[in-house]
Amino acid sequence: MTQLVKLVKNTLVWVWICFLATSAGAQTQSASEMSSREAPATFKTKVNLVLVPVVVRDNQGHAVGTLKQEDFQVFDKGKPQVITKFSMEKSGRPITAEQVNANPGETAAGPEAAMPIPERYTGYLFDDIHLAFADLTRVRDAADRHLASLASTERAAIFTTSGQNTLDFTDDHEKLHDTLLRLRPRPVVPSAQGDCPEVDYYMADAILNKNDQQALAAATQEAMVCMGLDPSQGSSLQVAQQAARSAAQRNLQTGEHDTHLSFTVLKDVVRRMAAMPGQRSMVLLSPGFFSTADLFQEKTEIIDRAIHANVIISALDARGLYTIIPGGDASQATVDVTLSAVKSQYQTDSALMQADVLAELAEGTGGSWVHNTNDLDAGFKRVADPPEYFYVLGFSPQNLKLDGAFHKLKVVVKEASKLSLQARRGYYAPRHVADAVETAKREIEEALFSREEIHDIPVELHTQFFKSSEDSARLAVLVRVDVKHIRFRKEEGRNRNDLTVVSGLFDRNGNYVTANEKVIEMRLKDETLEGKLGQGITVRTSFDVKPGGYLVRLVVRDAEGQTMSAQNGAVEIP
Repeated sequence: MTQLVKLVKNTLVWVWICFLATSAGAQTQSASEMSSREAPATFKTKVNLVLVPVVVRDNQGHAVGTLKQEDFQVFDKGKPQVITKFSMEKSGRPITAEQVNANPGETAAGPEAAMPIPERYTGYLFDDIHLAFADLTRVRDAADRHLASLASTERAAIFTTSGQNTLDFTDDHEKLHDTLLRLRPRPVVPSAQGDCPEVDYYMADAILNKNDQQALAAATQEAMVCMGLDPSQGSSLQVAQQAARSAAQRNLQTGEHDTHLSFTVLKDVVRRMAAMPGQRSMVLLSPGFFSTADLFQEKTEIIDRAIHANVIISALDARGLYTIIPGGDASQATVDVTLSAVKSQYQTDSALMQADVLAELAEGTGGSWVHNTNDLDAGFKRVADPPEYFYVLGFSPQNLKLDGAFHKLKVVVKEASKLSLQARRGYYAPRHVADAVETAKREIEEALFSREEIHDIPVELHTQFFKSSEDSARLAVLVRVDVKHIRFRKEEGRNRNDLTVVSGLFDRNGNYVTANEKVIEMRLKDETLEGKLGQGITVRTSFDVKPGGYLVRLVVRDAEGQTMSAQNGAVEIP
């Protein structure tokens, strides 16, 4: 009997929702003043805003969270900038779902059915295409020990630069353990060891892009020896130099492909992290990798993407304490003492530049960089715990030229000699004005894959489900938009604006399930607008789902005022 009463009650509520949405739709259609379509809306491009995360620490290494906007100065190419955006973030702040109900009859979405949302998401990216077997084994085992203590409010994911043996966000310790055990080195680019001559990526860049004559001479001398050329023959030098340049060209191309692949994976992981609710961190476990000047902009784009998505990137140099053996590996024949010394210097410089990529990613997003230590357990604790406080400074560069030039940044704190700062090093100017349609799509998508509450437009979010069977249900998301605070543009006697309404579903672990976008085109007469100012606009979206817990994300944006609202909800379908 109780089940029958519940079924009748849910059915009546469902009928009421359908009636409300249908009647609203019929009214707008008859008036021919509103229409709905499933397509992206066009928004105007916002003023270019450069965001700079900053971590400030005292002389004991503790993050400082008491500074104000006026305490900071930002310099772009040495010129002081006006800080127009300022915020202080505190890590570990819990984010909870807020569920609003249409009427007391909606028992399924009430507080008693609210589903707890995990507060913290950490993605562990293992650089298996660059890690040596011994280093990967050590860092993998340390990660296993670290993840064994995963809290109930945390979710972890395992990613790899090769794209193999990955695991999406979960709190299942056994799955995390099994995935870690399957990690193996999977190099994309073969080692230059054994080549004649041996020219690595860093040395190839020096020869071809920087016209480094010392590097070319060293590679040429090595080619003379390993090819068995007679120095007394006049053509030997030319043959050896051609071999050196060919080896450099080959390794430069493969190295650039390798680094481009790594940056592409980093972008994809940041994008995946941006889809998670709560606090988001990425931990890069890598020996580092070299990046030529041609690829610097890709690195900057990763930092920009992470900043906009509130993803903190930390890095752990998986090599631990390492040294470059003077004269090379003892297992290899020594060609010449002077040549070995020269190559050893290039190897040392290459190792430092590889680590520099890790440092810049961490510094640019407010994360931590752990290096030169074999205590990987302590290292994991540092990189997995973001700084307790960090600041985000924003400025709009004046008279910015669209030339793609690099802009060096410097951040200082006034009258703070005992404080140390960590901030991004610079950014690249765009080469062209961003496409308005693509910019709008990206901004809406970033808002959807976030959990920040925005209230520029007053909206009400209501949810209700109806189970058609034991393993299927229909979830309704009903949105009421208050148009009193929306700006309309007058054209041909009508009040014009477009509303983009996006409803997204995520599972209990915060993994994306599906989303629906509707564009409401409003061409309202004055008398209709007057009536809508009190009634608002109702938009209904429904999803066919299976029983379980879902997070609901709502994003509403208007075209004319470029204002946005975003809300979170949660529903449990038994």
